[in-house]
Amino acid sequence: MKRDGHIHSPYCPHGTTDTLISYIEKAIHEGFDDITFTEHAPIPAGFEDPTPDQDSFMTIEAFHQYVSEIQKLQTVYAHKIQIRLGVELDYIVGFEQQTSDFLNEFGHLFDDAILSVHFLNYAGRYTCIDFSDEVFQAFAAEVGSVEEVYTLYYDTVIKSIKADLGPFKPNRIGHPTLVHKFQLAHGQSIDDDAQIRHVLNIMQEYGYELDVNSAGLSKKYCQESYPAAPYIAYAKELGLPLVFGSDAHQVCDLHNYYTDIMD
Repeated sequence: MKRDGHIHSPYCPHGTTDTLISYIEKAIHEGFDDITFTEHAPIPAGFEDPTPDQDSFMTIEAFHQYVSEIQKLQTVYAHKIQIRLGVELDYIVGFEQQTSDFLNEFGHLFDDAILSVHFLNYAGRYTCIDFSDEVFQAFAAEVGSVEEVYTLYYDTVIKSIKADLGPFKPNRIGHPTLVHKFQLAHGQSIDDDAQIRHVLNIMQEYGYELDVNSAGLSKKYCQESYPAAPYIAYAKELGLPLVFGSDAHQVCDLHNYYTDIMD
């Protein structure tokens, strides 16, 4: 079975206008049996998006349209491909209750979901660490070093794994080495081997799936999957369930590097 469990959509405000049908038709053409649309969930109540265009999240109005359209397409394509309705949910330190409230209200709708860390809290201020290499390096200077950013990132991922977000909490952790996105920009060699293995061990202990995310291979300053190949092998040794995710934000990115990673 070929599955892509991390796909965005035209409902992503920083994504594409490519239609949901164009994603589905490409998946069928490339022999995929199972796909999940995991659009960014609406912003938690009270959180202010720190990105310049404040375009990290769906609006609640777009969310309702997104759910409705995918549910219709599930019926239309039921004889050709399994389409799962999901979200990529941000874990944001200090907004656990708001996140739980969202899941308690809407979690019953989802067939699948991903829990990811994009925003880090330092000194009461939030930064989107995958927004740009300039933002990343400015944040590293603020925190003290690139190494400190890595430590804060992995600590936050571990908090996301252990957080009580209620019965509808996603059971897959998204791109757990996203902090590597700008590793070739900052040019520092950070030994985070033990931290990555620790994260994977905790995921195994708590019963989570791993988002084997190919998007980093297309990123200028990353050039590796999230996580990289040695850690995918380690996750297999641990018995972690692996779910490939292209993290496509446009149709041309759909399923990229599937064969390289999963075969």
